[in-house]
Amino acid sequence: MNEILSVDDLVVEYNRDGTKVRAVAGVDLRLEKGEILGLVGESGCGKSTLGKAIVGILGAAEGEVIFDGLPVKKLTRGKRPEHFRNLQMVFQDPYGSLNPRRKIGAQVIDGLVIGGMHRSKALARAQELLATVGLPADALGRFPHQFSGGQRQRIAIARALAASASVLIADEPISALDTSSQAQVSNLLVNLVHELSVGMVFISHDLSIVRRISDRVAVMYLGKIVETGTVEQIWESPAHPYTKALIAAIPHADGRSSMPADLPGDVPNPMSPPSGCRFHPRCPLAMPECAVVEPEFVTLADNRQVACHLQKAGQEPVSLELIPRVPAS
Repeated sequence: MNEILSVDDLVVEYNRDGTKVRAVAGVDLRLEKGEILGLVGESGCGKSTLGKAIVGILGAAEGEVIFDGLPVKKLTRGKRPEHFRNLQMVFQDPYGSLNPRRKIGAQVIDGLVIGGMHRSKALARAQELLATVGLPADALGRFPHQFSGGQRQRIAIARALAASASVLIADEPISALDTSSQAQVSNLLVNLVHELSVGMVFISHDLSIVRRISDRVAVMYLGKIVETGTVEQIWESPAHPYTKALIAAIPHADGRSSMPADLPGDVPNPMSPPSGCRFHPRCPLAMPECAVVEPEFVTLADNRQVACHLQKAGQEPVSLELIPRVPAS
């Protein structure tokens, strides 16, 4: 194993109107070098919060993140330890992460200089990085507003690589781009991961892209991971009803999807999550114990992990197609 990142029982809390809310409610994840882990789930499930906690933008109330053998702490105004410069985030809005008053070259060079490179060598390296992400040499002397959305995201990736990133947390990095730019940037990320042996957590609501570029997938619901497995396991035989519903909701070529039937209602309010299994109020396969007992996150015989009372540790996954649905009340 070449594990470079681990998340152990991570809890992230915030206060809303005097009430403590657990946006991330005890998450475990593993990431290896050269691997893309897709993180999926509905809006509001805690994906972005988890990503920010991994890089230290948000602090953890409980649990920890271990990057390359050392625990990640919340960022402060002080200088970030050199070791953690290799843990970088690529944000959804590339324009918001770039300084509009500074030329692109200066912003990429800064990352190289902070990382210890002499400024005399940084210019040539910045040109190499921009070429790596498919931008012309004259990009160095231009401002962010002179680029398209897809090009700005490439610049954001180049800046992350300038810090010699060994792990990228990509938070919806292509959702704001047009279709052609989405394909180009996602292909670029895949190539960089494989060529540079970078690990990447790819956070997205677009399961079609996650399926195309990921090696493994983690499915998140209301602050918790409910299933992790390879792309083949998740798509061919989902072990959790929520995973199955998400996949069923992917639009077909004719625009159809089955989300309304398989996944009714909205994600519950995280200020007052349901008892037992958090998914049970929306689950078509829920049993009486699901409303009372929170399922353990167990490893099945095929090495995937799932938190569902229908699945038992060490056993082959039970096909959800064979389980009778609970009649709607």
